[in-house]
Formats: sequence, structure tokens, C-alpha cells
Amino acid sequence: MKSSALTIRLDPALERQLARVAKRTGRSRSALVREAIRRQLALAQFDELRGRIMPLAEARGYLVDEDVFRDVS
Repeated sequence: MKSSALTIRLDPALERQLARVAKRTGRSRSALVREAIRRQLALAQFDELRGRIMPLAEARGYLVDEDVFRDVS
């Protein structure tokens, strides 16, 4: 798999926090940043899908998460 490089700028506090977590976990800073990006992209995708499905769910009476839990429990 071909990878590409991305340059980002971090403020000093964020850089120190990243370095501490990398040292504590034994993972590279790059690995931590890749995982953070993956998680953020997954959350963005979830939010997008939720936004698309909510009008359909609301039309069927599902207004809050508890409505769904009630019917599937």
C-alpha cells in the first residue's frame, strides 16, 4: 500500500501532549495521529448518515434514541 506524507502544525501544548502519549503507550506519534484521523473521519461519517436518516426516523415516530431502544429491546 502506497502512503503519502502530510505536514501539520501543532501548537506547543498539543505537541507535548502527543509526545507524552506516544512515550507512555510506546506508539509512534504518526500512529497516534493516524488513529485520531480515522476516528474523526468515522465520527464525521456517522454524523452525516445520522443526519440523512433522522428525517425518515422522525416521520415514523423515532424522535430520540430511547424510542429506538424501546423498540429493539
